Amino acid sequence: MKIVFSTAGYDYFADELASAGSFARGSVERSLFPDGEHYLRVATDVLDRDVIVAGGTISDVATLELYDLACTVVENGATTLSLVVPWFGYATMDRASKPGEAVTAKTRARIFSSIPAAKLGNQILLLDLHSEGIPHYFEGSLHPVHVSAKPIIEELARELGGDRFVIGSTDAGRAKWVATLAYDLRVPAAFVYKRRLGPEETEVMAVSMKFDGETVVIYDDMIRTGGSLLNAARAYRDAGAGRLVAIATHGVFPAAAFHELKTSGLFDAIATTNSHPHTLALREHGLIVRSVAELFCRYLR
Repeated sequence: MKIVFSTAGYDYFADELASAGSFARGSVERSLFPDGEHYLRVATDVLDRDVIVAGGTISDVATLELYDLACTVVENGATTLSLVVPWFGYATMDRASKPGEAVTAKTRARIFSSIPAAKLGNQILLLDLHSEGIPHYFEGSLHPVHVSAKPIIEELARELGGDRFVIGSTDAGRAKWVATLAYDLRVPAAFVYKRRLGPEETEVMAVSMKFDGETVVIYDDMIRTGGSLLNAARAYRDAGAGRLVAIATHGVFPAAAFHELKTSGLFDAIATTNSHPHTLALREHGLIVRSVAELFCRYLR
């Protein structure tokens, strides 16, 4: 039987993964030395076992914990290693737009690629990456798998959109993905065209269609501050849309981001998957959350 370990921030996800796949749950001991150095021990025997390590790169500390866990299970005799990374947090820096910029998606991929190879190989499972090119950054014996959350997104769109809705994008950058989603759902697609004024500031230039009270289900791969989502929602409302629903694969929501979206009065519902641990606490404040643990199981059984 496969055994599942996790970083501290993803214990919830490992529990769901173990339940969905009927996997065993592994134990990890953690503590801090007086100087702040981290102590970690894999307390469950992994010799000749197929091992899953779940964790998201929600911080540099969490990234190193994931790396340490993965290296430790391999060095203690795991037969295979599967890294399950629901949230690859460096995905927005997938290329340099200015000279001298660090492409952190690539440098973090190199870190994970340096994990020693288990006896029968390593793989890393990544969910709805911001850029399709990121899997090519992984090197050597680490095999990347890009997992799609589309089944969950489509289910949410049908549930929250009602009988008559349009799938909308927050910008032209997600147009291809939104067009594919609309085709699969057999509904129209709408797009917002914008220009970027700064790192977190954009201006809407145009909307691709006029509306007559239709519900617009706005999809984006991630919600961080929510600025782009708010701008798109206002543009769709100004163009004649009725109800507005926001759906994202990844809900990051730093600081008061969710509160600002919720109190804007624009959205009937906001929904994400549970790929980021911030979503768990926000369920009590109205965020709709769906688990994606089952989506990973087909690559793990």
